[in-house]
Amino acid sequence: MKQVGWRIALITTVPPVAAALVPTLRELGHDPVAVISARRKQPAPAGREPMGDETAPEGLDVLLAHDKWSVEPLVRASRPDLALCWGFPWRIPQAALDVPPLGSVNCHPALLPRHRGPIPLAWAFRDGDAQFGVTWHRMDAELDTGPILAQAAVPMLDDDFGIDVVGPRMGAVAIGLLPQVLARIAAGDPGDPQPTEGVTWAGHFDEDYATVDWTQPARRIHDQVRAWAFTFGLSPVVGPIAELDGRRVRLIRTSLTDPGGNAQRVETGDGPLWIVESEPVD
Repeated sequence: MKQVGWRIALITTVPPVAAALVPTLRELGHDPVAVISARRKQPAPAGREPMGDETAPEGLDVLLAHDKWSVEPLVRASRPDLALCWGFPWRIPQAALDVPPLGSVNCHPALLPRHRGPIPLAWAFRDGDAQFGVTWHRMDAELDTGPILAQAAVPMLDDDFGIDVVGPRMGAVAIGLLPQVLARIAAGDPGDPQPTEGVTWAGHFDEDYATVDWTQPARRIHDQVRAWAFTFGLSPVVGPIAELDGRRVRLIRTSLTDPGGNAQRVETGDGPLWIVESEPVD
């Protein structure tokens, strides 16, 4: 199918994602027609505004699904040629993915098949990776398993803390790959099957990673703190919890070098680490 004036539905709960995709797609000659988002069962975390009338890009319908089964009729109602998914919390049923004639494509923040699953950025820190990744892939009934259309690595920096820091850098890489992705779709390219080797699962953290061990190297603890910052409060337990001056605290931010101010120096298994921010735990 020739790449001219496609109607494109966006499936996302993240306003900055929609804000970045809409002008890019318009510049490429396409027509983003709707944002399909998900109703939250809980209030949005502080600083993360939900998708809605005040946060969605102008000129698009905003459709809120109450569960994954309502995604299909909402996609069907927007009559898209293509669906682009990026930052959506539910596994979308195959019936919904099959609605657009050109298919449905997802942007996953990892170098698939490594770190499939809900919190890939957190696992990049946990596994001590030197980089993040971005992968655009065709969607199927499983999670993050479809053929790859484009991917690229994104360097990881020592002071990467929080999605507000990492997100724009990864978003720029993802947007930069989009013309290549759309060109492959226009050519009818099915994408490259994901390798069977190197598959890992980025599932929610549990008790086994919730406690800080000060005998571990400073970088490993630093990465543990950063990993928990990218769980977005979705894990079933709270972490990382440390014993500090006889108190139990949750570490929020650390530094491998002295940042000055009120940061507290702590000795680890191979040298100092600075506690920049923490909070007491009941």
